[in-house]
Amino acid sequence: MEKRIAVGFTGPSNSGKTTLILKVARKLIHEHGLEVAIIKHDPKDKARFDVEGKDSYKFSDTGAEVIVTSPNRTTYFSHRESSLDEMIRLFNHFDVLLVEGLKGLPLPRISIFRNTIDEDYFPFMNALAIDETINIVDYKVPHDVDMLNLNDPDEVISWIFKNAKQV
Repeated sequence: MEKRIAVGFTGPSNSGKTTLILKVARKLIHEHGLEVAIIKHDPKDKARFDVEGKDSYKFSDTGAEVIVTSPNRTTYFSHRESSLDEMIRLFNHFDVLLVEGLKGLPLPRISIFRNTIDEDYFPFMNALAIDETINIVDYKVPHDVDMLNLNDPDEVISWIFKNAKQV
């Protein structure tokens, strides 16, 4: 792949966003031989990456921007929201960027739903990934929204290759 591309995934909690992203990422990496980067939005600030009392916690607790690096990983702690361009620069090297959440970012977006669809997401979606728990005739899905099978990561990957934004 010569160009870097990005796509977003949105949907309510427990709709299957993370599960779908994991399936797509694994296939892109292991079957397509691509490098994948993932950004996950934590709107409720629930994720915990550090343990109180450890050096990295103490450094971050000062309010400084902190990078912790080891032979196996590099973790970036920031006290401010980053733009898409800033996050892309942090990753630097990837083929496909998958973004969970952050529906305001200017990216083509797949919305994921099970059991019921929240029509408030319609303005933010380019594709709708659903499973058999949704009766699509009960909704007025905009005509320009592509329909995807939530349980078919290959179909989702095909859509990504056709619709993702070059970044």
